[in-house]
Amino acid sequence: MDSWEWNKIAGAVLGTLIFVMVIRIGSEALFDVAPPAKPGFPIAGAPAETAAAAAPAEEAMPDWGTVLASADTSKGQTISHKCEQCHDLSKGGPNKIGPNLWAIVDSPRGEDRGGFDFSSAMKAKGGNWTYDELFKFLKLPGAYIPGTKMTFAGLPSAQDRIDLIAYLRTLADSPAPIPPPQKAAPAATPPAANPPPAQSPPATPPKT
Repeated sequence: MDSWEWNKIAGAVLGTLIFVMVIRIGSEALFDVAPPAKPGFPIAGAPAETAAAAAPAEEAMPDWGTVLASADTSKGQTISHKCEQCHDLSKGGPNKIGPNLWAIVDSPRGEDRGGFDFSSAMKAKGGNWTYDELFKFLKLPGAYIPGTKMTFAGLPSAQDRIDLIAYLRTLADSPAPIPPPQKAAPAATPPAANPPPAQSPPATPPKT
């Protein structure tokens, strides 16, 4: 068989492959059906789609004048062992991966604590480590101050954070003052009932 015959066979095979591909592409375009915008019937157990994810509700701050008095500092000390993996809690102790936390409550945020190099995000945040600020930060540090060097996963339990902060407060020569308890909101006074309309005296008939 000469080269001419081989060329004819190769051309026939190539033409067949091109023809099959054209038929396949054409059939897909012809019979491609768009998915329905809404299922014809609900499927049990399928999650409902929402237009936008609901924003998480902001956590209410504790009444520190009330919760600190009843906080469990012993439990807070146990929880603080997680902090001691990266922080020293003793007076005059060294900085570790994180800064020394002696007298941390109500201290300036990002201050010079023995030469510790704070992140620019921590310095930019400013302010003091108030009870509220510690409470929000310890829940999820990386989310509250994006860019912080602190990689701690956080304490989701509000009571754990309260107990830990109550314990950290004791680690100072002069513990931060406890604010007075918040005053309860006055109960709403119900509106007074409308008095019945005054009745007019009966008309006196004219004298004749």
